[in-house]
Amino acid sequence: MAVASVRHLVAVTACVSGVAHTYMAAERLEKLCQQEKWSIKIETQGALGTENRLTEEDISRADAVLLITDIELAGVERFTQSRYVQSGISAFLREPQRVMSAVRKLLSAPQHTHLILE
Repeated sequence: MAVASVRHLVAVTACVSGVAHTYMAAERLEKLCQQEKWSIKIETQGALGTENRLTEEDISRADAVLLITDIELAGVERFTQSRYVQSGISAFLREPQRVMSAVRKLLSAPQHTHLILE
């Protein structure tokens, strides 16, 4: 019997004010990934600056990247070689399952695939 491998995701969350939505989205992502039995490391770019910064190793070993933001991210070029889903933070908080569905599809897509949700 084959054992399913654990999926490793990384994410960055950021909102305009860098306060509530940044951290609400990170918390929601943690809960959703826990339900999927996926591991996740989340970098927040908020009022306190960048916290829990993703390393090159974190990014290279990730099966997928989630960019949940309403602003331009600092260091977004780190993800150009990765599969990623990008969503606005408000849209993610309203419809998190839409983003998670996109991640499930992305996991079987070729590397360098970028899905931008409107």
